[in-house]
Amino acid sequence: MAIDWSDDITVADLADEPALSDELGALVDRLESPGPHPHLVLNFGRVSYINSSNLAQLLKLRKATAAASRSMKICSVNDEIWSVFLVTGLDKVFRFAPDPMTALAGIQIEQESQGDAPPAE
Repeated sequence: MAIDWSDDITVADLADEPALSDELGALVDRLESPGPHPHLVLNFGRVSYINSSNLAQLLKLRKATAAASRSMKICSVNDEIWSVFLVTGLDKVFRFAPDPMTALAGIQIEQESQGDAPPAE
């Protein structure tokens, strides 16, 4: 389930199929629609299997986030999922973090360094 963590960042806590396809599809739809687009953190902590359709959805998400000048980080990937990313070469395409908090911190640091962060009060 995707949760708007802030105005600019959405965290999606993903689960196995069929919820995985549904959630990734909803995120693609959100990023392809007009309006403000968030940075994404995809938490794979409860995902034990990924198929080629899911990989295609992840690539669409990557394309949509790049087109919107947003970033996407995948976190909490188990060994089985990580091996799929390695075998397909997608470990070099996507950006990863060990856990959601590290992913969130990385996105916030990137925003600040690019001047996208809101001014501090």
